[in-house]
Amino acid sequence: MKFSVTLASLFLSTLVASEGLSFFGGGQKVLDDKGGAVPGDNPLTHCKADHSSDILNLEKVDLTPNPPHAGSTLTIEANGELLEQVEKGAYVNIQVKWGIVKILTTKADLCEQVSNVDLECPIKKGKVTITKDVELPKEIPPGTYTVSADAYTVDEKHIVCLDATVTFST
Repeated sequence: MKFSVTLASLFLSTLVASEGLSFFGGGQKVLDDKGGAVPGDNPLTHCKADHSSDILNLEKVDLTPNPPHAGSTLTIEANGELLEQVEKGAYVNIQVKWGIVKILTTKADLCEQVSNVDLECPIKKGKVTITKDVELPKEIPPGTYTVSADAYTVDEKHIVCLDATVTFST
């Protein structure tokens, strides 16, 4: 469970901080039926091909190392533009799978999570840049993990929906 929370926190940190992430690259594979890859060195893709109604435009997300390694420090650098201010009450639906096994499904308060990337609500409209180091536990079981995060404002405007697939090996 600690790993799934760490993985979800990593994804949330990237989501909140970057306003546009990309996890694919460095050997990670973008799923063919999903939206386009988020620019940068990462395994992130948009959930849908048409994400024009999203209020977060992701410009670039870099992960170092990419792909991430268990027991290492993952550095997230993200840039994007928020087209509207995000107020308290915003939320994100998160799902984490290990292979085909669902290990986490939750609805999280986005404003509670943004403190992980040194932001607070309201998140002001405009350019957003973050750099964050995340310590990944060495106990992460090997396998392929799929993370989905779909974020909404308090008044149900779509912020962004992102998918990522990361494989941890022994």
